Amino acid sequence: MSEAKNKTKVPVSKKEILNDYKLAVESREASLIGRKEVFMGKAKFGIFGDGKEVPQIAMAKYFQNGDWRSGYYRDQTFMMAIGQLNTQQFFAQLYAHTDVEADPASAGRMMNGHFATRYLNDKGEWLTQTDKKNSSADISPTAGQMPRLLGLAYASKLYRGNKDLSEFEDFSIKGNEVAFGTIGNASTSEGHFWETMNAAGVLQVPMVLSVWDDEYGISVPQKYHTIKENISDALIGFQSTKDKPGFEIFKVKAWDYPALLDTYRKAVEVSRKKHVPCLIHVIEVTQPQGHSTSGSHERYKSKDRLNWEKEHDCILKMREWIESENLASSEELDALEKEAKQAAKQAKDLAWKAYSQDIKIDVEEALNLIDKAGISSSKKEEISKTANELRKELNPEKSNIVRATKQTLRLLKNESSNEKQTLVNWLNEKSELYSKQFNSKLYSQSADSALNIETIPAEYSESSELVDGREVLNACFDNLLKNDPRIFAFGEDVGKIGDVNQGFAGLQEKYGELKVTDTGIRETTIIGQGIGAAIRGLRPIAEIQYLDYLLYAIQTLSDDLATLQYRTYGGQKAPLIIRTRGHRLEGVWHSGSPMGMILNSLRGMYVLTPRNMTQAAGFYNTLLQSDDPALIIESLNGYRLKERVPSNLADFKLALGEPEVLREGTDVTIVTYGSTCRIVLEAANQLAEEGIDVEVIDAQSLIPFDRPQMIVKSLEKTNRLVVVDEDVEGGASAFILQQILERDNGYFHLDSKPTTISGKNHRPAYGSDGDYFSKPNIEEVFDRIYALMSEANPKKHPGLY
Repeated sequence: MSEAKNKTKVPVSKKEILNDYKLAVESREASLIGRKEVFMGKAKFGIFGDGKEVPQIAMAKYFQNGDWRSGYYRDQTFMMAIGQLNTQQFFAQLYAHTDVEADPASAGRMMNGHFATRYLNDKGEWLTQTDKKNSSADISPTAGQMPRLLGLAYASKLYRGNKDLSEFEDFSIKGNEVAFGTIGNASTSEGHFWETMNAAGVLQVPMVLSVWDDEYGISVPQKYHTIKENISDALIGFQSTKDKPGFEIFKVKAWDYPALLDTYRKAVEVSRKKHVPCLIHVIEVTQPQGHSTSGSHERYKSKDRLNWEKEHDCILKMREWIESENLASSEELDALEKEAKQAAKQAKDLAWKAYSQDIKIDVEEALNLIDKAGISSSKKEEISKTANELRKELNPEKSNIVRATKQTLRLLKNESSNEKQTLVNWLNEKSELYSKQFNSKLYSQSADSALNIETIPAEYSESSELVDGREVLNACFDNLLKNDPRIFAFGEDVGKIGDVNQGFAGLQEKYGELKVTDTGIRETTIIGQGIGAAIRGLRPIAEIQYLDYLLYAIQTLSDDLATLQYRTYGGQKAPLIIRTRGHRLEGVWHSGSPMGMILNSLRGMYVLTPRNMTQAAGFYNTLLQSDDPALIIESLNGYRLKERVPSNLADFKLALGEPEVLREGTDVTIVTYGSTCRIVLEAANQLAEEGIDVEVIDAQSLIPFDRPQMIVKSLEKTNRLVVVDEDVEGGASAFILQQILERDNGYFHLDSKPTTISGKNHRPAYGSDGDYFSKPNIEEVFDRIYALMSEANPKKHPGLY
């Protein structure tokens, strides 16, 4: 481990040093003003980067075009130093300004301190990444930025190692890019941190991680967080040795400007040239305002600690160093500080004016229309009171406008006038605008959206071979890997043995380890590896070995990948495909079907549930020509069932959200998906022997669900609905019912109560009987549907038991 010593020689000019100092002061002033703005009620919450200004400026010196940041919510000075954030934008985000020009990171969707650059244009198309400095979009969960950091760095390894990728110069120049990560010392206790560090060391990727160490995690001191009370000491086993690769570990004081420059120069140079991951432990960090606006650090820090922090403030120390080196006089520095503080105040004023002016215009329009509507109304006094309440709002918000307008229209419900209709029209117009500002861009809206790809049916000939389903998938993956150098697959056991069910059998030998790759048992960073690579223009297929194991990665999928397009207002995307297998298998640990959890957690991703491997292949073909992230859940017990190989396997595609009628019928509509399709079809055949004609529909895709509203058309014919699902009661079946009955108004066609047949509210016990009695089976499906028809016509279908 290298510990930097103070050096007077620095590789920057006097002018640059003074500019750095000025930027540090301006950033600090922005933090101080930001806290006041929250306490004045002009912003909801504040979390700032005060105390980290000087080390972040040093880090920025070695951040080149094409490089990537995956950081956390205290990196404002770094973002300013690389030219990707100005102080007015900083305040616009604090105020949650919904104009994307004002807050390019998120158009008001992410709270302050959450940074991102826009690498998509207004059409959702890729911009060049190698001619600019890039930042992936921050998330709040502690250490949540770490898995993605691994992927951003891993992409450089692929671009350097796979010569077939050299043509993609908009995304990489021969893998020369470094991924910079930042994290607070307390967050290094999270599993995401340790899993990422291990994976980065194993993979040997160009990653430079800075740990800002202020010796606390909110109120909790270091001794409760970290073994040895020092993360670089704790990680000493990760240090590279002469014959065993690992990390290069550096330690440097946050207030030592020359040492910081020297440390970052060394670390970034070795990482960029040799693809060696580096840890920079930045110690003696201060946090002048405490953790956030939600509390004061005076409550838990001793007077001695608070005094020490004042004396070791990085800006104060930088000033002392500048004066000691005779680079500027005290008067010159005073003048610089005054100018920087004035710039921060001016930026705040401009940001507030721009933010409040937009709302002020809407308030004035609403009040004008409300007043006019009340003039001739019998509810004039009540309407006037409503208008005055809006006028008295010190810092009105859009919700205040909508609330006042709707309260007025409630008062006018029994009256009719041109003024009332004008107010209604205005409200509808504003509601549409506000919906766009707050509820749009969850999924891709580009020309490459998966929803734009239409079905190309599978074609068969007399010579179409009958093979195990896994062989259909294998042929599909073979074709995809052959025709697109950006596509690669990775996961536990994916490489040498071709995955546990042989979908990639023989493909590593054919295409090499960079294209078909084994990983360790580390689901969270498998997902992160895929997210980062997808951000950088590659097309990863990340495998989670079993559906149950998705729980290890659900936080990263839910908080990072699924929200990416939304939280950046369409400024970023990561078209990652996650492949897994699940549903029916014996035993508690491999048999879960937590579909309700998945559907509720992964809005922003597509969730596809093919019943066999041919349908899965069609989905892979679709997704790899589109730009949306998706989860494909293959049927675990279908790999050795026989399927015919389509003659157009390379071109065959399935449109998302289009169910398929597997069996036509007139009495009952059964909606199911995945492995239960086979069970339902067999039950339907048995029911037919009893004179019950069942229509079986395979939903195929849960998100999106039944875009052509095919199921409602079936209900018009059958007037009865049954949903069969392996999840627990009220799991995915509740979602399916909501879509059919509420969204599509399917309730209108029902003559009987809708029925759900689900798994039991526990995992299956081990053994075939455990599966039979815990998940829907043929006899249960038969009995429940027979009982439904018996209730409608007991003479024709008398009770059985």
